[in-house]
Parts: sequence; structure tokens; C-alpha cells
Amino acid sequence: EALARTMSTAGRTIIVSGVTVSAALGGLLLFPQMFLRTIGLAGIATVLVAVFGAIILLPTLLALLGTKVEAGRMPWRRDTHTRKQRNPESGFWFRLGNSVMKNPLPYFAVTLVILGVMFVPFLDVRFGNVDARVLPKDSPSRAVVETMRSEFPNGSSQPIDVVVSGDLIPRNWIPSDEGDNIPPYLENFRKRLSDLPGVVDAQFTGYSGSYGGVRISVTHEHESMSAEAQDLVEEVRAIDLSKDGHPLHVDVGGATAAQMDLMSSLGRTLPLMALVVGSVTFVLLFLAFGSLLLPLKAIVMNVLSIGASFGAIVWGFQYGHLADLLDFTPTEGVEATSMILILAVVFGLSMDYEVFLLSRIREEWDRTHDNRTAVAAGMQRTGSIITSAALLFLVVIGAFSTAGITVVKLIGVGMFVAVVVDAVLVRSLLVPATMRFMGKANWWLPYPLQRLYARIGLKERDLRHVRPKASTQPVQFAINWEKADPTRPHDRV
Repeated sequence: EALARTMSTAGRTIIVSGVTVSAALGGLLLFPQMFLRTIGLAGIATVLVAVFGAIILLPTLLALLGTKVEAGRMPWRRDTHTRKQRNPESGFWFRLGNSVMKNPLPYFAVTLVILGVMFVPFLDVRFGNVDARVLPKDSPSRAVVETMRSEFPNGSSQPIDVVVSGDLIPRNWIPSDEGDNIPPYLENFRKRLSDLPGVVDAQFTGYSGSYGGVRISVTHEHESMSAEAQDLVEEVRAIDLSKDGHPLHVDVGGATAAQMDLMSSLGRTLPLMALVVGSVTFVLLFLAFGSLLLPLKAIVMNVLSIGASFGAIVWGFQYGHLADLLDFTPTEGVEATSMILILAVVFGLSMDYEVFLLSRIREEWDRTHDNRTAVAAGMQRTGSIITSAALLFLVVIGAFSTAGITVVKLIGVGMFVAVVVDAVLVRSLLVPATMRFMGKANWWLPYPLQRLYARIGLKERDLRHVRPKASTQPVQFAINWEKADPTRPHDRV
């Protein structure tokens, strides 16, 4: 009976939650970078396996164990039959929810101010590429790079690579030491590159072979991801090269150009990810809770949690305020793909908590149609669950801060802050305050959507309100009249 009742209510919530988290991670598949696609596929597979374990494997094991699952119970856990039933209105989460519902404006304003203050540093974010400084200070690879920088200070260790290709480039050609066989149009192009502001030198470093191309390495005096280096890349890309009126193809590469192209790619794909993930999440939450406003509110609340997390990342890593505590070298920037990864994972986790909370609130609303009571009771029934889930996640993700790679530390801190903000501020204070403002509008649906929700909605089915059907089979008795005793009441009947 316990398994049947649990699966008819919480089982549905787990499935909706798992699909919602998978949808958030599925947004990573839209990016062309294989690193993000791989993380997205791995995350989706992990979530689906966890859902299978929760709704199939765990109930099967519990059914096989039966009452034996109570074996080895901790001594401080009292027997269910002897302990007093706690009044649901006496719990901490119920009192907190009721307090927020009575005074929503102060809670709402203070929480928004805290989230806004945390978000402010993100307005100054600078995205950079990964270099040797993300390695531990005693790493031999980092020591080599830093020695190069100190011993050769007149040029960047990451030059801009310019590759000129086309049918007009001589094949199987190598410049002589004197340079007398270099085509004039290529030499003039090299000189134009060397005359650009900030350029230390421009030299031929790769030759055509059978391909028909030549590489020119442009060494400059700027840091690889500085604004000056990016401006230099734009100037190089703006230079036209032609011979006798026929244009040649010019590709610009190197660390600076690669990072600029990466940011451009992420910027083009991010709006598509937001549209797809937001739309799928909205539809799933509509089918789960039968509301138009609650899915929109959930998406906005998740964005607030993520924004606060991003602000903490900039404050801790770009500004370097966590450098001494976590033992890393600030790079005066943050790695962009790590932020995209945090965005997808945290959005999925936050929506996971939202589904659990709103499921219980919806259940109480259907029973009482009292918005204040529904929110307070929903918080009481899910507050400890969400808090326990958040604490378990924090224990795991907190271990990321002990890694030697700065990028891993950044991911750990970003997710840690987002989960704390979501569990402590957003789910506990901001969500109930917002639902108090919206009142009955939380559950408003136009009539056509009411019919749609009634037909295909993912509603829970609580077996406590289902009465067993009366049996139509006759009851048969076998009476042994010889052993009947008239003095016993049952025998007389």
C-alpha cells in the first residue's frame, strides 16, 4: 500500500523532474563544441538512469525486502506506532511559509536586493581562454610557460597565425635563406602585418608543400585575450590580399582568434538554447501543474539564481577574492564554456526543486483552494526534502574546490553558490512571496487550456481518496453443524 500510494504521487513528480532536468541538459547539444555536447549527453544519460532506479529498481527492491527494510533501524528512531503524530502546522517550514504569506513584501524586497547585489559583479565579466595559470603553481608545464614569458618579454608566447592559401600560391615551395624567391605579393603582405601597431615581428613559419598555402606568425606585445590583441586580430582580418586582381584566401588563427570565434559561436547559440529549453520547460510545467503563470515564474526564479551564481564567480575568480582561500592564480577573466555548463546544470537542478515544491502546493490547492494554506503546507512537506537534496549535492560539488585545476574550482563554486541561493533564498522566500502576490492567478487557465489540461495533464493520483470497488461475488460459508455451540455468539449467528 505504501509503495502504491508513493508511486501514484511522488513517482509522477520524479518523472516530470527527470524530464525537466534532461531538457535543460539537452540545451548543451545545440552548441557545436563537442565538449559541451559530450557533457550534455552524459548528463542526460545519468538523469535517465537515476529516474529508472527511482521508479523501477527501488520499488522492486522494497517489495522484495518487505518489512525487512526496517532491520537495523537506528536506536534514536522511534517506532511509528508509538511516537506521537506531529501537527503539520507546527513544523518550521510551515511557520516560515505562513510568515512569508502574511508579510510577502518585506521578504520579497530583501531577497531581491540580496540577489541584485550578488549579480552586480557579473556586469563587469570578462571572458578569457584557458592558459597555463589554471594549472597548479608547481606544475612543470606552467613553469615552462612562465619562464618563456619572463625570458622573452618582447613578444607574446601565443602569436597570431595568418594562413594564406589559393591556387596562386606556389606548390612545393620553400623560401631560400636570402628570401630572393619569395613572391613579392607575399612579402609585401608580411611587411604590412609587421607594420601594424603592437606587432613585434611577422615571419614565414610554414610553407605550402603540396597544399598551396603559407603561414605567417605575427608576434605581438599584448596579452593573448586583451582588448588590444583582439583589436589586432580584427585589423589583420580586415586586410585584403590579391594578385593581379585575383583575391587570395586568408585565415586568421591562434589563441586570440580562436577565443574570439568561440565567444561568437556561443553568443549565436545561447539565444537558441534559451528559447528551446525555456519552451520545453514551460510546456512540461504546464502539463504538470495546469497553470500558465507558474511556469513563467519558475523560469524567472531560476534565472535569478543563476545570475547570483555568475556574480559570485566573477567576484571570486575574475577579481581574485577567493584566490588565497582556494589556492589558485587569478586570470582576470572566466572561461566561457564553464559558464555555459553551469547554466545548464543549475537550471536543471533549480527546476528539479521547483517541481517538488509545486507538486505538493498543487496537491494542497486542489484539496483546500486556499492559496496561503497550500503554499505553507507545500513548504512543510517538501522543505526538508529539498534541503536534504541540496546538502547532499553540496557535499559532492564542494569536493571540486580541492581540485588542482582552476576551471574545476570555478565550476564547483558556481554550482555551490547557485544551489545555496536557490534552496535558502529563492525556494524558501521568493517563491512563496511571489505566489502570495499572484493569489488565485497562480492557477488561472483559459477554458480551452483547461480542457487540454484535463485531457493530457500529468496529474497525480492519490490513492487515499480512491475507494475500493464493492465485490459482486457471493460470499460462501461452510458450517459444520455438528460442532456448532449455541452458547457462542458467532455460532448462533
